[in-house]
Amino acid sequence: MVDTEVGERHIVTLKDVASASGVSISTVSRVLDDRTPRSSSRTADRVRAVADELGYRRNVSASSLRRGATATIGVLVPRLTDAVMALMFEAVERAAHRRGYFAVVATCGDDADEERRATETLLGRGVDGVVLATARLDDALPASLRDRGIPHVLALRTDDVSPSSLGDDETGGYLAVRHLLDLGHRDIGIVTGPWFTSSGRDRRAGAERALREAGVSLHAERVLAVGYGLDHGIQAAHRLLDADDRPTAVFAANDNLALGMSTVAQALGMVAGRDLSLVGYNDIPLVSRLPVPLTSVHTHFDRIAEVALDMLLAPGGVARIERTMPTLIPRSSTAAPAR
Repeated sequence: MVDTEVGERHIVTLKDVASASGVSISTVSRVLDDRTPRSSSRTADRVRAVADELGYRRNVSASSLRRGATATIGVLVPRLTDAVMALMFEAVERAAHRRGYFAVVATCGDDADEERRATETLLGRGVDGVVLATARLDDALPASLRDRGIPHVLALRTDDVSPSSLGDDETGGYLAVRHLLDLGHRDIGIVTGPWFTSSGRDRRAGAERALREAGVSLHAERVLAVGYGLDHGIQAAHRLLDADDRPTAVFAANDNLALGMSTVAQALGMVAGRDLSLVGYNDIPLVSRLPVPLTSVHTHFDRIAEVALDMLLAPGGVARIERTMPTLIPRSSTAAPAR
């Protein structure tokens, strides 16, 4: 900033930058708007250099008022104690920041009424759009937002109608079980997420496709549909492992479930990667640092967030469903079955 003769600070404006750069105010505005693709022209480089020299700072509040927006994105998640939801919000926050937006988060648990209440609270705060990481297959909220013309996008899950950015969960489930089959396992348990989520549905579908291709039968008692929490993994583990005819491998449809399975297996005297092969999903940072690092399907949160923000902020919105390919990360928790 530049001091004036009376000791007050002069706020550097677009007009100041334009005058010093020898270009129009509209050119300066376009170059310095970090919500648009960055130009590498000599004019743009000169404008940015002059802006830095003068100490120009974009006034987000003023520009938001001019376009009738707040430059704020609302993000709704069930809970931030869930590592996956926390990672998703952080990825959205980074993507929003790169576009000159600020992301705020609200939590709603798994209750549909709380989800609606939290969404209305975000909208009441004037957010420009909403990222929902909570959509159930039977959820009426996305339809309500569509009917009201409210910009929104679903993240990590889809209702098969609203704009959605998620991982390719069907492929991820396929990769997990294909890995176990390639190691030689034929008696495989599957612990899926809740029936009301597209992720639970699709990861199970991918697992079943891999088994069909290998000509391996899947018995009903080897498939459990539960929640996504650690306790759900513990409960599922007791049902699958507290028996003499337990499976030699388990695909758990998220890392919390896999951690719960591993806890029970250890209590039963089993060692992951030796007595039981175990695959998780999402590849949260913790799982690579376990005493027996967990094989997991890696979800590319930043890519999913980037696509979600592109959809949300596109003029008129973008009504498409885009799936980002996951990656299987093999680690010590999976090995060939004991002979």
